[in-house]
Amino acid sequence: MSQDSSIPQRRGRRTPSGDRRPRRRGLRGRWVLAVVAVSLAAVLASAVVRSTVAEPYRIPSGSMEPLLRQGDRISVDRSAYDSAPVRRGDVVVVDGEGSFVPYDSRPAAATSLEEALQWLGLAPDTTAVVKRVAGRGGDTVSCCTADGLLTVNGEPVPEDYLAEPPASEVPFTVTVPEGRLFLLGDNRHHSLDSRALLGAPGGGMIAESAVIGQVTGIAWPPARRTGLEPVGAWSGR
Repeated sequence: MSQDSSIPQRRGRRTPSGDRRPRRRGLRGRWVLAVVAVSLAAVLASAVVRSTVAEPYRIPSGSMEPLLRQGDRISVDRSAYDSAPVRRGDVVVVDGEGSFVPYDSRPAAATSLEEALQWLGLAPDTTAVVKRVAGRGGDTVSCCTADGLLTVNGEPVPEDYLAEPPASEVPFTVTVPEGRLFLLGDNRHHSLDSRALLGAPGGGMIAESAVIGQVTGIAWPPARRTGLEPVGAWSGR
């Protein structure tokens, strides 16, 4: 007996030929939409966390060796100084545009996409600079003593974290204005830091408002994952 062709076939049900493709296409479409929605939510959540609490940065050079190596990914606490001042000896990330990094002269339209990708964590922040705080507002920072040590307000600082002595091959003495910071790399002989800007406007002093956050640890690679402890040499200073 032949089947009555006037009976409509329901969508997604088995047809006379056994074809289930309409239902499968619908399920596949819903799965794709679900995956896209979850991915977008994860990216946005990660971006919000990075922009308000902790943000990962990649170390682009060896200027902070041996503590931080080129290629390390570090975690940065953006809220570290919301209710506390920047401390001497802290390792910080600062916005180096206009000081360590030249101002971006491109039109705003050309930089907006790049800034959006950086906010989403899909592009590196090319203006972020990682250094150690050597002096705060009112401090006199000088180098070097006969033993090759840095001094802050006349007191020598034994910097055990340096890549190699002395604390600076270039002698200097600076007084840091209020609201500014004097920053140095740990690999002093291979670091572009405040010493390189002594003759520039601002005298190498970086505004405290340019501090993005405090480096709290190494997040990647797994073999180097660790937290950063306060430097004992700077205790009470």
